[in-house]
Amino acid sequence: MGSRTVLSREGRRYRASVCAALAVRRVVRMNGRLEVRVTVCPPDNRRRDLDNVQKALLDALAKGGAYRDDSQIDRLVVERGPVTPGGKVLVEITQLNPHNP
Repeated sequence: MGSRTVLSREGRRYRASVCAALAVRRVVRMNGRLEVRVTVCPPDNRRRDLDNVQKALLDALAKGGAYRDDSQIDRLVVERGPVTPGGKVLVEITQLNPHNP
């Protein structure tokens, strides 16, 4: 579909919930080169591929204003966390060189 991205209804809900979480926390858009650390805490012990979380999450963080574009990310660490009822994803974004954006 060209440069247009089509999201499923579930994908749109996920992006909206990420954007809402960023708004509640009053996240300020980061500039420059970034490191993003993601901990995925699944709701149960079923098998899950961690790489399925990355694209939707990174795009939602950009849309929600955490950073301008995911091309700013120089280091991306994704790891599995403990099983957590309901599941959750923890994200830490660090500016790699705050003096040289």
